[in-house]
Amino acid sequence: MKKILLMIGFFTIIPMPQYTDVTQEEFGKALGLAPLVGGLLGGILALIYWAISFFFPQTLAILLIVIAYIILTGGLHLDGLGDTFDGLFSNRTKERMLEIMRDSRLGTNAVLAIFCVLLVDYVALSALPREKVVACVALFPVLGRLGSVSSAGLSTYARAGEGLGKAFIDFCGLKEIVIGLVITLVFTMLLFGGIGLLLPAFVLLFCLVFIHWVTAKIGGMTGDTCGAACELTQMFSLLLAVLLFK
Repeated sequence: MKKILLMIGFFTIIPMPQYTDVTQEEFGKALGLAPLVGGLLGGILALIYWAISFFFPQTLAILLIVIAYIILTGGLHLDGLGDTFDGLFSNRTKERMLEIMRDSRLGTNAVLAIFCVLLVDYVALSALPREKVVACVALFPVLGRLGSVSSAGLSTYARAGEGLGKAFIDFCGLKEIVIGLVITLVFTMLLFGGIGLLLPAFVLLFCLVFIHWVTAKIGGMTGDTCGAACELTQMFSLLLAVLLFK
């Protein structure tokens, strides 16, 4: 329960107890429960969508859901997405890329990446059959957090010193990936049945490709790139859902 509360407090703006006795190892291993936090987020978003869909047309209701997602997560992973694209597309040395990713200011690549990902999320959800929207809204945060767990557990830390993602990448391993995958499979089977298993399989495949690409650029993963993995796996999972259910 302590690990669950830690992850809810880290990945959302929901107020949680502040623990002062948490080790880096405990914090890193707790990442395996991140898809459970995704299930909480998805449940809240699905409930909001169900309620407001009685009053607004589908496209507007989905836009409000995307905004609600940004608010509930505090834009945490979107910030990582922006920093990742600012750094990796700067065409600089590895060291300079890592410096750019640590800069709190957003560049052109960051703004474009965030805008495009949110736009694709919105259009993909709008393109789904109405009866599938609630299930997809509930599931896509789960798949995104499986992306974070997988990208942390299958990689090494790129920076020489400390960083926000170091505990996750150093202490999240195969066991945590299996825990996250089992949680994701439960949600997927409940919402979509057997055909939905293509979605977590796609997430794992995408993460392997993404890790390989990022590692070739900067020699490993960081907290920012794990956040980017979350947002990108969510986006591509929604595109796959459109192909499966449209």
